[in-house]
Amino acid sequence: MAKPETPKQPKKKAEAAREADAAISKAKNPNAPKKKMGRPSLYSTHIANVICIRISEGESLRRILMDDGMPNQSTVYEWLLKHPDFAEKYTRAREEQADTLADEIIAIADETPEMQPIYDKQGNVVDIKIDSGYVAYQKQRIEARKWTAMKLKPKKYGDKLELSGNAENPLVVEAQSEAKQLFSALLENMELTKAKR
Repeated sequence: MAKPETPKQPKKKAEAAREADAAISKAKNPNAPKKKMGRPSLYSTHIANVICIRISEGESLRRILMDDGMPNQSTVYEWLLKHPDFAEKYTRAREEQADTLADEIIAIADETPEMQPIYDKQGNVVDIKIDSGYVAYQKQRIEARKWTAMKLKPKKYGDKLELSGNAENPLVVEAQSEAKQLFSALLENMELTKAKR
């Protein structure tokens, strides 16, 4: 008994077009080497520079590497270990990314908020309020950029804790521990005992 044939899945238009282009190219030049279809793994100064430029413009490495012609994330990390010039450019790009994110925070904060009209029973607009969901969304966007900028460039965007004193009001640091408090209590108790005798 013969198995019934299953109908073939129709090819997607883009896939069919690529196959047609490949067939035409092969017919024109049969000795041409085949194009590699995987992600690049050999170090490329051009790709490294593109990655650094896009990072400095605020894009995440993950997003950049989703594009065609970009290497895997593990490949980029390998390049950072093997190529000091790329590592230096990458570090500088990350610092510049912090400045870009700080600029984006200002731009987000300056955006006109989405307004939500409030209607009465007859359908007339009686008030307009800021959409609370929009406010929460914008706050989340700002906080994410703020946190990232603080981590990428802590000297410039990190929280600063300044402890200082001067000749008139010197800085005094006191550490109270349980042992010190216990010792003080024992001394007081001893002095009270002496005074009673």
